[in-house]
Amino acid sequence: MSHHHHPHKKEKENYYNVYYLAAFVVGIFVGAIINRGLIYIPIGGVLGLLTAALFIKTLVKGRENV
Repeated sequence: MSHHHHPHKKEKENYYNVYYLAAFVVGIFVGAIINRGLIYIPIGGVLGLLTAALFIKTLVKGRENV
């Protein structure tokens, strides 16, 4: 019986992927809007991913016990 599946855990991981994808896309758009060179597009994407990681770590995981 050690092979129990946890559908809620997998469902939460899917939501985390949505946060990362949205943050990455928004970061790319912000980097493109800055319009100071092509280097800012990937920098915006990376900063978006870092923001999503911080958001998930602090806000989303903190709400699991509520």
